[in-house]
Amino acid sequence: MTDLRFDGRVAIVTGAGGGLGRHHALLLASRGAHVVVNDLGGPIDGDGDDTGPAEAVAQEIRDQGGEAVADTHSVATADGGEAIVRTALKTYGQLDILVNNAGILRDAPFADLTPAHLDPVIDVHLRGTFHVTKPAWLVMREQGYGRIVNTTSAAGLLGTARKSNYGAAKAGVVGLTRTLAQEGASHGIKVNAIAPIAATRMLTHSMGEADRQLTPEARAMMDAVAGKLDPALVSPVVAFLSHEDCPITGETYTAGAGQVARFFTGRTRGYYHPTLSIEDIRDHLSEIRDETGYTTPAEPGEEIAQLLQAIAATPKLADA
Repeated sequence: MTDLRFDGRVAIVTGAGGGLGRHHALLLASRGAHVVVNDLGGPIDGDGDDTGPAEAVAQEIRDQGGEAVADTHSVATADGGEAIVRTALKTYGQLDILVNNAGILRDAPFADLTPAHLDPVIDVHLRGTFHVTKPAWLVMREQGYGRIVNTTSAAGLLGTARKSNYGAAKAGVVGLTRTLAQEGASHGIKVNAIAPIAATRMLTHSMGEADRQLTPEARAMMDAVAGKLDPALVSPVVAFLSHEDCPITGETYTAGAGQVARFFTGRTRGYYHPTLSIEDIRDHLSEIRDETGYTTPAEPGEEIAQLLQAIAATPKLADA
């Protein structure tokens, strides 16, 4: 089998000045892609900027024989998103791959959450994905080809205490991913999401916040796990989803420590009654929640079709 390469492709990786983004950029470049290394720089809470990290990673790529340019525009504004895409077009004349990776954290219990916690996180994670994807989308749609990899999180898929702002933004990224996958299908654009588990600044910050509540045994277990979470082991999944041979779209994959799995939304077979009452819910709750025979509708039309099938499968109740 031949290696998967990206010769002739141009990629943007946001938040690529360190952590996961740096490894994504390095891997894509090592396989032949020309990479725009975007990073505003600054601390984990997004308050500040530093042009150093983006340029350092771009230089690292060039030192290894690759091709890269640094970009320090912010994903948090529409103007910034357009400027990032302009950097790719001005430097390399095209854009084939977008990896939306930039992120910040401003954790707080929900009761203490303020606009200062919420707005910047939404701006970077959710609006930032919109801001960079929109101008990239127009380029990809025009050329009839594109690959977009968005970054979600278990916090958005499963929920995590003290991260209501972050979890809400990351859940929004999944909805955006699935919608764009449907819109992009006729234009040769595939859109997927990654939910990474890696030892980065963000994980270290989160573990530090939770450390006060851990028992010594739990803390030792977390430390042992963190030692296996090399960010470089997430990047092959991102690279595969970015490749022209990738056959999938609209899906979410979790990756960490060399293990890859798919997250999906399932629908139980449920319970139907034409004159549904509160008591029906109470009396049939176990049937409603039973995961036996669950399905995974690809889009709302399929979910509605399954509802109609459930109605049709119970003619006696339907005629009641």
